[in-house]
Amino acid sequence: MLVLAFDTATAAITVALYEWTPGEGAVPRGAAEAVDRRRHTELLTPSIAQVMADAGAAPEDLSAIAVGVGPGPYTGLRVGLVTARAMGDALNVPVHGVCTLDVIAWATGRDQPFAVATDARRKEVYWARYASHRTRLTGPAVGPPPDVLEGAPQGLPVVGEGAALYPEVLGAFGHEPQLPTATALAELAIARLAGLKVPALLPPEPLYLRRPDAKEPGPRKKVTPS
Repeated sequence: MLVLAFDTATAAITVALYEWTPGEGAVPRGAAEAVDRRRHTELLTPSIAQVMADAGAAPEDLSAIAVGVGPGPYTGLRVGLVTARAMGDALNVPVHGVCTLDVIAWATGRDQPFAVATDARRKEVYWARYASHRTRLTGPAVGPPPDVLEGAPQGLPVVGEGAALYPEVLGAFGHEPQLPTATALAELAIARLAGLKVPALLPPEPLYLRRPDAKEPGPRKKVTPS
């Protein structure tokens, strides 16, 4: 089984290709990483094409696609989801969503409680708490940085870009990894497909957690004759 994974829910545009054989495990075939908050659209498709070409794989070889579903800002997040759904439809392969906070948590490899926080802008963070890298306890949620530690054990470690942005609240050290990687996304998706007890796969639908800034205009106000 050849699994293509990518995520655009943060500033990272990250792509990975893994080959999975039940009983033999997952083998990385290629990956590409870039960080650019404004060029998700321009960078994602070429990155996918390059990773596939470097691995000597064709789109028709894919067995599944795994995509980060956020939470994340509307503009970047939709690039990955639209691409994943379009490829899934065209190739007739399943598309699995993965919570981006779970991807960062998986990459830590931690077996003790911690939290993940990413940048939600507006002086807020997207966050979730974990018993270990395999088990999410609460979230995902969005709110001001103090929410991450409210009711949590004292000294709870917090990783992710959100923690690095607010060290005075979320701790000054140990924020790595700050951004998701598609290698961790692919490994997590494959672990779930293999039947391991890890966070569930999701439909390829966005976890916005709040409404986009843009709003539809309301009806025009009536003008009263003078």
